[in-house]
Amino acid sequence: MNYKIVSDSSANILSLDHTAFSSVPLHILVGDLEFIDDQNIDLGAMQNALDTFKGKTSTSCPSPGDWQAAFGDAETVFCVTLTSELSGANSSANIAKQLYEEKYPERKVYIFDSLSTGPEMVLIIEKLQQLILSGLSAEQVYEETCAYMKQTHLYFSLASVANMAKNGRVNPILAKGIGMLGIKIVGKASDTGTLQPLDKCRGDKRAIRCLVNHMKSLGYQGGKVIIAHNSNLSGAEALKDLITKEFGAFHGYIHETQGLCSYYAEPQSIMLGFEA
Repeated sequence: MNYKIVSDSSANILSLDHTAFSSVPLHILVGDLEFIDDQNIDLGAMQNALDTFKGKTSTSCPSPGDWQAAFGDAETVFCVTLTSELSGANSSANIAKQLYEEKYPERKVYIFDSLSTGPEMVLIIEKLQQLILSGLSAEQVYEETCAYMKQTHLYFSLASVANMAKNGRVNPILAKGIGMLGIKIVGKASDTGTLQPLDKCRGDKRAIRCLVNHMKSLGYQGGKVIIAHNSNLSGAEALKDLITKEFGAFHGYIHETQGLCSYYAEPQSIMLGFEA
């Protein structure tokens, strides 16, 4: 069977070894500038534009045509999208699925609404890859991945919510206060796919401890962990070290955010995906 995994760029990965994969870029709009979230994005230029532009900024999701182009000629596509509560990416992917299956009745597209973003999407994508490589049927891959998604979580520590204020998701006065006080907002992707603030912590050290405490409360016992960071490798390494200390090992890796996640998880922010 000719399988392919497709995701939007909020997953922060552009390729997979040993499995056909495509990342469909979202777009970040800053005034008259448009940053396409692919391998060519200049994150430094994007951040500079965000820092200096005082007006409203926004993001845009892939079109159905973008998704169809990414499906290519695969007989079976597994498509993982950014949470439908924060983006039209999932709706667009479902339109693409309908058009693709009408054009090619012998082919099948499975859509997964991650109800999340970033590292939790990567966990789902890597689980799909594992199941595909194990030789399961398409239906088995789909069913086991749906079951797996009930065990994954996303938590985050945000150093700023200025961009959320600029696109109307957060009160600007609240955003300014958070930036001035050096407070980190610790929260999670809720079960319905919204971003849910949980704690306010002053500084990385307290925020990292708070993240690990949430892992404990969910019964984490050593599953896979993926940490994504925006210009905060030291914080990500400190989180890795604390996980190792508290649970005896760290099974996973650290990587950097791409464009979309760098827009919402601004510099010095950390995103934590894990199995529990």
